[in-house]
Amino acid sequence: MNMKRTKIWRLTGTYFVISLMALFIIYPLVWIFGASLTPGTSLSSFNIIPKNPTFEHYKQLFNSDESLYLTWYWNTIKICVITMVASVITVSLMAYAFSRYRFVGRKNGLVSFLILQMIPNFAALIAIFVLANVTGLVNTHLGLILIYIGGSIPMNTWLMKGYLDSIPKELDESARMDGAGHFRIFWQIIMPLSKPMIAVVAVFTFITPFTDFILAKVLLRQPEQYTLAVGLYEMVSRQYGSEFTLFAAGSILIAIPIAILFISLQKYFISGLTAGGIKG
Repeated sequence: MNMKRTKIWRLTGTYFVISLMALFIIYPLVWIFGASLTPGTSLSSFNIIPKNPTFEHYKQLFNSDESLYLTWYWNTIKICVITMVASVITVSLMAYAFSRYRFVGRKNGLVSFLILQMIPNFAALIAIFVLANVTGLVNTHLGLILIYIGGSIPMNTWLMKGYLDSIPKELDESARMDGAGHFRIFWQIIMPLSKPMIAVVAVFTFITPFTDFILAKVLLRQPEQYTLAVGLYEMVSRQYGSEFTLFAAGSILIAIPIAILFISLQKYFISGLTAGGIKG
């Protein structure tokens, strides 16, 4: 009976904690969705369940004569996809080199990555802007993409290296005996076995441009070049700006591509993140 009571109390405590965390996660989403359906532009009379819900704000976002939202959305998706693909390729090649080869500067390179991942990109904001200005990359998406790719390398290289270290090197040796070259081993043997970690890197690098505001705000100058974070901020920060309900509608739509990618890669995500975090 004591064991049964203990089990019941443990289950009760577990479900309580899960319910509490779910409330913390779901409540802001319900709140902002309710705000997006609230008529008008102010939140002064806002209720989580609006009395007269309307989808007028969503229609306004997709009206190109009134808003540049679709342009901002396309800019963000383009930057996210290019950053994700380029980061996965770059990080995979670097992690493979650090995991499988021994060369001069290998240890120092890993230590440098460990130090660099402790420093956020915006800490070097002035240097980044000066470099972008000198190279003519201010107000270009290319400049922003290069910064995101460079910023993703240290942490993700460590994660993927840790995962690649867990793949037996005997597979490489067997492939070499069969006449396979370095690239073939990397592409046909290591990469298929690294799908969980590739999924982790893909999700991390895809989300970054969606959530970043500071770098995009500093580099992008024209409204047509804005990402969603900068565009939505300008919508509510300009003089006499009070488009809070429109901002809420735009924020809800941001979650769609992130949710689709996460759900698509979910079966790889947990195992890859765990393995990369404990190996190496």
